[in-house]
Amino acid sequence: MKQMDKMVIYQVFPRWFGNLRSSLVKNGSKEENGVGKFSAFSSTALAKIKELGTTHIWYTGVIEHATQTDYTAYQIRKDHADVVKGKAGSPYAIKDYYDIDPDLAEKVPNRMKEFEALVKRTHEAGLKVIIDFVPNHVAREYHSDARMSYVEDLGQHDNTTKGFDRNNNFYYIPGCPLHLSFADSHGDYDYSEFPAKVTGNDCFSPSPGKNDWYETVKLNYGVDYVNGRIGHFDPIPNTWTKMLDILLYWADKGVDGFRCDMAEMVPVEFWNWVIPKVKEKHNVCFIAEVYNPAEYRNYIFNGHFDYLYDKVGLYDTVRAVMCNQSPASNISYTWQGLEGIQSHMLNFLENHDEQRVASYFFAGDARPGIPGMIVSAMMNTNPVMIYSGQELGEPGMDEEGFSGRDGRTTIFDYWSVDSLRKWINDWKFDGAGLTAEQRALREKYAKILNVAKTEQAITQGAFFDLMYANSRNPYFNTHRQYAFMRKFRNEVVLIVVNFDKNEQTVRVKIPTEAFQTLGFDDNKAAVQTDLLTGETCVSTLTTACPYQLVLPAYSGRILRFTYK
Repeated sequence: MKQMDKMVIYQVFPRWFGNLRSSLVKNGSKEENGVGKFSAFSSTALAKIKELGTTHIWYTGVIEHATQTDYTAYQIRKDHADVVKGKAGSPYAIKDYYDIDPDLAEKVPNRMKEFEALVKRTHEAGLKVIIDFVPNHVAREYHSDARMSYVEDLGQHDNTTKGFDRNNNFYYIPGCPLHLSFADSHGDYDYSEFPAKVTGNDCFSPSPGKNDWYETVKLNYGVDYVNGRIGHFDPIPNTWTKMLDILLYWADKGVDGFRCDMAEMVPVEFWNWVIPKVKEKHNVCFIAEVYNPAEYRNYIFNGHFDYLYDKVGLYDTVRAVMCNQSPASNISYTWQGLEGIQSHMLNFLENHDEQRVASYFFAGDARPGIPGMIVSAMMNTNPVMIYSGQELGEPGMDEEGFSGRDGRTTIFDYWSVDSLRKWINDWKFDGAGLTAEQRALREKYAKILNVAKTEQAITQGAFFDLMYANSRNPYFNTHRQYAFMRKFRNEVVLIVVNFDKNEQTVRVKIPTEAFQTLGFDDNKAAVQTDLLTGETCVSTLTTACPYQLVLPAYSGRILRFTYK
C-alpha cells in the first residue's frame, strides 16, 4: 500500500509575514508600518516551513480586496474609507476576484507574475498552495479591472428596481439609499449607494450597524430570502456561472485548494454543481468554513466538500480542556458526534478568526497547545492546521488599530509580528532571535506534526478511545489526561496527553475490547519506540497490568509498539 501523508496546513498572512519593522504606529499606514510581500517566501523560508511537517500553505488574503491605501497611480480604483475596515482593509471584502492584492507585490504592475512565481516556488519546495475563495460577499465598491473583456462584471446588468431577481448578482433594497450612521467623515464626500445593497451577513436593512459586515454586500445565488428563502436554481442563476469562472481562473494558476469562507451562507445546491465541475479539470481540494453541525453531512455528501472546519466540535472542546474549564473526557463526545465523517473534518487550535493560545483571552500560556495539538493532529486521518506564529507561542496581544487588543493577530491593519520577526532574523530564517522557550516550542510542534504526517497508524490507521476504560481508574485523571490508540497492520500507537500544569504519573488501562477491535495480541512482546524522542526498548501491552507513563506538564507521549 502506498504511503499516505496526512495533510498539514500552515496558514499565513503574506501581509505581515516578512515585515520586519518593529517600530509600529497604531492605525498606521503602509508607509508607516510596512507590509509583507510574496518575495518574503524565499526557497529558504519555504524549506523551513516544510520542516514543521507542513504539506500545504494557506496564503491568506491573496485576492485584491478593499483598502484605504491609494493605488490609483496603477489604474486601481480608490476605495472610500467609510466602507473599509482598518487601514489595510479586510481580506474578506473582495474588490476584484481576478486580481492580486497590490500590497503584496514588490512591483505593483507585476503583482500577478509575482504570485505565479510564489506558486512555482512553493511547488518546488514540495508544498501545495491553498488560497481563500470568498463566495458569499464582496466589497461595497466591487469592480474588476483585471477580468477578461469577455467576462461580465458582477452586478453589471442587475435590475436594481427589484429586491430579488434570479439573475441579479446582488440583493437590493429598492428606493432606499445606504445609510451608515456610524461612519466618520472621510475626504470631500460621504459614501453614496443607491439603492442600498444587502449587507454580507444577511442584513436586509439600508442602515446596517457597526457590528454588521457593513463593508460588504451579499451575493445572490438564487435564494429569495424575503419570500420564504425559496431557491430558484433552474435554470442556473447568473452568479453560479460567474463563480465557476473565477474558481477555474485561480485553479489554472496552479492553486491546489480553496478555503471557502462562510460556505454555509451559500446554498449547498451551488456547491453540488460547481465543485464537480472544477474537479473535472483540476485536482484541487475544497475546505468549507461551516459552523452548523446539522449541516455537516449535507455539505460533505451533497456539497462535495473534501473537508469542513471542526470548530464547534473539537476546537471548542479542546480549548475548554486547555483552559481547565471542561474535563478531558469530553473530547470523546466530539468524535462520537462525527461518526462516519470525522475524516472530513479539519482540526486546528488557531486561525485568523480565533484567539491565540498564548493570549490572555485563551490560555495565557503557549504550553497547553502541545497536548491540544497532539490530540488534534493524532485522533484521525483528517487534516490538521496551524497558524503562523502558533509554533512560536505568539500571544497576539498587540493593540494594532482597527481590531484592537483582542488576542488575535490583526487582519485589518498594517502590522508585523514580533515572534516571526525574531524567527526570520534578517532573512536567515534561523530563529536566532527567539528565546530558548520559543525555539523549544517550535521543535515540539515540528516533532508532533511530522509524526502526524508520516506515521502510518496516524495517517491510515484505526482509532480506539481509552477513556471509558479509565473512567474509574484512580491512577488516571480523566479531567486532565486523555488517552487513545491508533493501529495499522502490525503497529499500535498509544497516545496519552497531559493538560495539567504539573507532571503526572499515570497508569492507563487497556481493555480486552481494544485487543479484539484493533486485532492484536494481549501481552505479546513488541519493540516500543517513543516517536517524540526516538528512544526504543522491548515492552508489551496487556489487560493484566495498566501501562505506566510519566507525563511532564502540558505534554504527551506517543509510543509505537511494533509486533513481529
